[in-house]
Amino acid sequence: MEKEAKPIRQPQRRLNPHLQEVVRAKVLKLLQAGIIYLISDSPWVSPTQVVPKKSGITVVQNENGEEIATCLTSGWRVCIDYRKLNVVTRKDHFPLPFIDQVLERVSGHPFYCFLDGYSGYFQIEIDVEDQEKTTFTCPFGTYAYRRMPFGLCNAPATFQRCMLSIFSDMVERIMEVFMDDITIYGGTFEECLVNLETVLNICIEKDLMLNWEKCHFMVHQGIVLGHIISEKGIEVDKAKVELIVKLPSPTTVKGETIPWPCRVL
Repeated sequence: MEKEAKPIRQPQRRLNPHLQEVVRAKVLKLLQAGIIYLISDSPWVSPTQVVPKKSGITVVQNENGEEIATCLTSGWRVCIDYRKLNVVTRKDHFPLPFIDQVLERVSGHPFYCFLDGYSGYFQIEIDVEDQEKTTFTCPFGTYAYRRMPFGLCNAPATFQRCMLSIFSDMVERIMEVFMDDITIYGGTFEECLVNLETVLNICIEKDLMLNWEKCHFMVHQGIVLGHIISEKGIEVDKAKVELIVKLPSPTTVKGETIPWPCRVL
């Protein structure tokens, strides 16, 4: 936090009844998990915002028969608007890895294991003195985080530093880590299996939780940072290319911007 930064308290934002229930369910889930707690005297308060959770892009025809790129909405995401808090936060410039270098290092191997962290940010504890700065307001009260939430400007750097400190002696040797995505590789099946065991033992030792539904073991190829990597090297995900090819030509200034899921890394 910048020295002598004046605390910022923002009022809650109006939500319709349906979105209020979305927020209620999220708050109850976080309370039960011990990730947040009630707080009433924080000088820092940020508002809650509910946004559509996008799952991809499809092309549909409108009433005039024109093809329009449309984002698919699979639900709602509860976010905290920490923008004003971020403005007065002293920035952490710990670097994230260059994507092209990560892809070059992980490609060219015959066997891979892909591990995905479960709610990665929530595995980072917030210093007790700083927890009040994460306070957010909603129709059901004001709450602060015990664990690191999304939206904080220093969250990515903090998480990457944590992951590298844990796997520092393994990165660029048997694995690569980019935020909560872990890629393990090996020249043979047995070698990859040994490397997987080593990484999993570290996860157990450090209490790192993995999302087993998104983990893949002993495969010949997989998607890393939007690219397909295998023993053959690096390939573009054809599904993304096909999606971009099918996008109609823009007819307005707003339509000239490619939607986020289609942007090339």
